[in-house]
Amino acid sequence: MNRLIPAIVVVLLALLVLSMSVFTVDQRQSAMVFQLGEVVRTVNEPGIRFKVPLLQSVRYFDRRVLTMDAETPERFNTIEKKNVLVDSYVKWQVVNVEQYYKTVGGNERTASARLRKTINDVLRAEFGKRTVQDVISGKREEVMESVGVVANADAGKIGVKIVDVRLKRVDFPNDISNAVYDRMISERKTVANQLRSEGSAEAEKIRADADRQREIILADAYNKAQQLKGEGDGRAAAIYGAAYGQNPEFYAFYKSLDAYKQTFKSKSDVMVLDPSSAFFKYMKDPRAK
Repeated sequence: MNRLIPAIVVVLLALLVLSMSVFTVDQRQSAMVFQLGEVVRTVNEPGIRFKVPLLQSVRYFDRRVLTMDAETPERFNTIEKKNVLVDSYVKWQVVNVEQYYKTVGGNERTASARLRKTINDVLRAEFGKRTVQDVISGKREEVMESVGVVANADAGKIGVKIVDVRLKRVDFPNDISNAVYDRMISERKTVANQLRSEGSAEAEKIRADADRQREIILADAYNKAQQLKGEGDGRAAAIYGAAYGQNPEFYAFYKSLDAYKQTFKSKSDVMVLDPSSAFFKYMKDPRAK
């Protein structure tokens, strides 16, 4: 029993020393081994590594792509001297752990603050060379490309790289937005009034053309009606003439009866005529010639 206890103690001490000598590097991390405050080595590959216990220490750094969002939109001036509010985000990654540690102490917040300042300076310069239309839609990709190139040059000095820079929103301040909206409304009203005026002029033109076509159609119809009426009158006269030629006495008698019917249609009619007038010839004698 007395021999077993020292053996157990030795084994426990060995396990303790082994646990203090082994460290694991995750695939999402890099590690730096320090000895008495000095960097001994940097480990970028994942796996199990060893260090001197009690003498060496390990510090881990995140190598994943990190996102840095602006807390509040930044105000920039365009070449037109107009203020715009810009909301952007940056994706960045640690690529040189040793440089990252030496320049910003491996502090993510410090690195983010420096990158944000660099990005804002580049954005301010790029916006100052372009119009509102360019930064909103026209040349946004070009702006982002320029920002990425310049920002990466500075980011490399602290051991990181810029993966992506994007503008989430470009907007006017409230006071300017109201003025812009008022101007847009005024412009739309002007265009609407112009379209209404053009529509009214076109409508008048169509009405005038329709009236002209109507007059032409009515005139053509009247001419054709008069022509048909003339032809009908001519044929009727020919028929009357033929009928009169066959029996003039009957024709005169028939026309006289028709005249009597039209004359004595109303009981209130009053006629002042000589009784010996030819009008009453057939009333006196139906066989008269």
